[in-house]
Amino acid sequence: MSEYGAIEKEARVFTELCEQNDRIDPTLFETFGVKRGLRDKDGKGVLTGITNISRIDAFEERDGKKVPCDGKLWYRGYNVYDLIKGLRGKRYGFEETAYLLLLGDLPTAAQIKEFNDTLVRCRDLPTNFIRDVIMKAPSRDLMNSLTRSVLTLASYDDSVGNNSLQTQLEQCLKLISVFPMLAVYGYHAYNYYVNESSMYIHRPHPELSTAENLLLMLRPDRSYTPLEAHVLDIALLLHMEHGGGNNSTFTTRVVTSSGSDTYSVMAAALCSLKGPKHGGANIKVMEMCDDIRAHVHDLTDEDELKAYLGKIVDKQAFDRKGLIYGMGHAVYSLSDPRAVVFKGFVQQLAEAKGRKADFDFYNAIERLAPQVIAEKRHIYKGVSTNVDFYSGFVYNMLDIPVELYTPMFAVARIVGWSAHRMEELVNVDKIIRPAYQSIMKTRDYLPLEDRG
Repeated sequence: MSEYGAIEKEARVFTELCEQNDRIDPTLFETFGVKRGLRDKDGKGVLTGITNISRIDAFEERDGKKVPCDGKLWYRGYNVYDLIKGLRGKRYGFEETAYLLLLGDLPTAAQIKEFNDTLVRCRDLPTNFIRDVIMKAPSRDLMNSLTRSVLTLASYDDSVGNNSLQTQLEQCLKLISVFPMLAVYGYHAYNYYVNESSMYIHRPHPELSTAENLLLMLRPDRSYTPLEAHVLDIALLLHMEHGGGNNSTFTTRVVTSSGSDTYSVMAAALCSLKGPKHGGANIKVMEMCDDIRAHVHDLTDEDELKAYLGKIVDKQAFDRKGLIYGMGHAVYSLSDPRAVVFKGFVQQLAEAKGRKADFDFYNAIERLAPQVIAEKRHIYKGVSTNVDFYSGFVYNMLDIPVELYTPMFAVARIVGWSAHRMEELVNVDKIIRPAYQSIMKTRDYLPLEDRG
C-alpha cells in the first residue's frame, strides 16, 4: 500500500459526496446561456480577448453566408505554409519562427544570428541542477517533472520579482532555451531510476538547432539524419502557436493578468497542456492505433477496418468513449492546415524508415474515419484529420519515447505562451475575471446535533 493508502477509503467517500452534491442539472447550462469549449453551438469561439500573434481561419464569407473552408493558420500575418516553404529544407525553422512570434517580424540574417547566440547563452542550467532537481524524485509523468523544474528555476533567479518587460522577456528566452534539456534529462532520470536502464547526459551543441540538439541529447550515440532533424523541426514549428484561444494559452493569459511571475505562469500553462484533451491527444492516437492493430486481422481490408472504427464510435471498442482520436478539431472544419502540411513530411520519413505499411494504415484510417463518423453521428461541420493524428507516429519513427510526447509539445508551445505573456503585459493591466452564474439556493443553518 502506498503512503497515501490510509486515506483511500475516506477519499472514496468524499468523492461520492462531491459527485452527489456538485452535480448540476445539465439543462441549466443552456438556461443561463453558458457555453463551454472552444466552440459554442453557433460554431463560434467564446471571445475572451484580442491578439496580434496568430489567427485560425476555418470559415469564410460567401454571398453573405458563413461557409466552411480549408483551414489556414497564420503567425504574425504569415501563412505557416509560406513559412515552411521558405525554409526549402536548407535551414531549420524553429528559431526563426520563435523570433517572429516573440518579436513580431521575420528576422534578417544578422538578427537571427544574434537571436541564436542569445538562445545559446541562455542554454545553461544552474550548477548541480540536474543532480539536485531533475534526478531527484523522477517520475513517469514527465510533465510533472518539467513543471517542478520550471518552478525550482525561479529560486535561482534573483530577478524573479522584477516586473520590467525586459526581465520578463529575458526569463521567457531562458525557459525557451532550457526546455529541451529539462524534458530530455527528465526522461533519462526516469529511465535510469524507474526503468533501471542506462543513464547518459549529453550537453547540447551551440552550433546546432533545437531539433538537432533534441535528437542528440536523447540518443545514446548522439546520431541523427538531416531528414529526421528537419521533420522534427517542422513538427515543433507547427506546434508553437495556435490562435490564442487554446486552453494552455488562455491559462497563460489568465495567470499573467494576475501579476504572477514568468515561472509560475509557465508552470500553470504546463499543467493545462498535460491533459489528454489538450497536449496528450497524440498519445491517445497511438494507443488507439495499437488497439486497432490488435483487433483487426487484416489491416489492408478496408471493410474490416471500417467495421472496427464503427465499434469505436459506438463505444463498443478501445476506451469506449466513442471517439476516433486525431479526427476532428474544435475550430477547423474542412481541414487542419498543420496536418495537411505535415503529412508530406511524415510520408518522407516513413519511406526512409521502411514504415510505408504503417503510413498506409494511418492513411486508411484518415480516409475511412470521416465516413464512419458521418454515418454514425449527426454532425454540424466536417470531420478532418488534426495534427495530433500524425505527430505521435512521427515521434515513434524518431524513437522518441511516449513519455516525452507531451513534453515535446511543451518545448514548442512555450514560444507561443511567451509571445502571449508579453502581449498581455504590454497591452493590458487588468486581471481576467471570468463570470459564473450562481444557481445556489439559500438554506437555514443547522446545529451539528440537529443534522441527523
